[in-house]
Amino acid sequence: MEKVRASIITIGDELLIGQVVDTNSAWMAQKLNAMGIWVHRRVAVGDDREAIVSALDEEIASSSIVLLTGGLGPTADDITKPLLAEYFGGRLVQDDRVLAHVQYLFEKVFRRPGPLAERNLRQAEVPDVCTVLFNQIGTAPGMWFEKNGTIIVSMPGVPIEMKGLMENEVLPRLAGLFELPPVAHRTVYTIGAGESIIADRLVAFEASLPSSIKLAYLPHFGTVRLRLTGDDPALVDSYFATLCSLVADITVVTEDISMEAYIGRLFASRGLTLASAESCTGGTIAQQITSVPGSSHYFLGSVVSYSPLVKTSVLDVSASSISASGVVSEPVAVAMVRGVLARIPADYAVATTGYVGPDGGPEAPVGTVWVAVGNRDRVVAKVFHFRYDRALNTQLAALNALNLLRLFVLEN
Repeated sequence: MEKVRASIITIGDELLIGQVVDTNSAWMAQKLNAMGIWVHRRVAVGDDREAIVSALDEEIASSSIVLLTGGLGPTADDITKPLLAEYFGGRLVQDDRVLAHVQYLFEKVFRRPGPLAERNLRQAEVPDVCTVLFNQIGTAPGMWFEKNGTIIVSMPGVPIEMKGLMENEVLPRLAGLFELPPVAHRTVYTIGAGESIIADRLVAFEASLPSSIKLAYLPHFGTVRLRLTGDDPALVDSYFATLCSLVADITVVTEDISMEAYIGRLFASRGLTLASAESCTGGTIAQQITSVPGSSHYFLGSVVSYSPLVKTSVLDVSASSISASGVVSEPVAVAMVRGVLARIPADYAVATTGYVGPDGGPEAPVGTVWVAVGNRDRVVAKVFHFRYDRALNTQLAALNALNLLRLFVLEN
């Protein structure tokens, strides 16, 4: 079966100068790939007429599907809609359904006083040569065109609006139009070994893979996801079992989920509860845990004890421990776990104290982080030495804290 290829074009000067990070194309590529459509190319262009036309010409010539995002707003720099009308030989006309929706949003949802501005009314204009895709969330509709056997879809750059259009309109239509091959993805999530170390371990395994199965290394924040992809699910499963056996000692989970999602599943499945006491991570662990739907069933709360005063007054960390060992130390981290468990009736707790940067302290250099995890019977602690900037050190501290918690819970 011949592959169906797609191109993604993201439009906006803000993407080129780095003011806005392009998350749209990554999300779209994942969705397309999951249904058997292979992303051929991802292109970013500015709000420039010639650049957009050139990208369209090139991608239409090489792909069966071209998806565009951006440039559909009400301001003068949003040129995509009139450009597409001209490009496909049409003219802009008012769509009554879109107009009614725009009026509803401004009058009932946004509650803007006074009449609608002309620029807002123009959001209801669409090329008369397109199929209008209704945007339930925002004012800019999606637009579906066809040219030389290629489908071209233009969508807003606002991620939540683009995702709504993709899931409600674009992906179902594409699934009905193309005969798509099955695509099997299997992912194992590892921590504790770098990409190169794992690659050395898997040399013979990679050499044994048939040409129809690809192995991808996906490193991120101290973890490495290993993904097998192929068009024969049974064959992929067979090789995946071998892969898992080769990395069993560093495996977190044999699914493509986050550490916080795994922790949530672990606690929920065992009917356990969790609390956190954070210093250097400043609430990052609590934020990650609560980003998982249903986390209220197992996460009870957190104390962000950023200063020694809060450590001593709220968590009952002794001032003598801080004086003797330093605020970044094993005794303080252990005391933080015991202190938060005394305040919050959770089964387990995790605590962090460290120097994530840009400066270190008198007792430890920058990047030093103590993590403690435990329950009412036992607490263990481990020191980590990170070597990056403040933001990355914070993320790595949170990740390794959750991993230490994972191991502790599994042992108990």
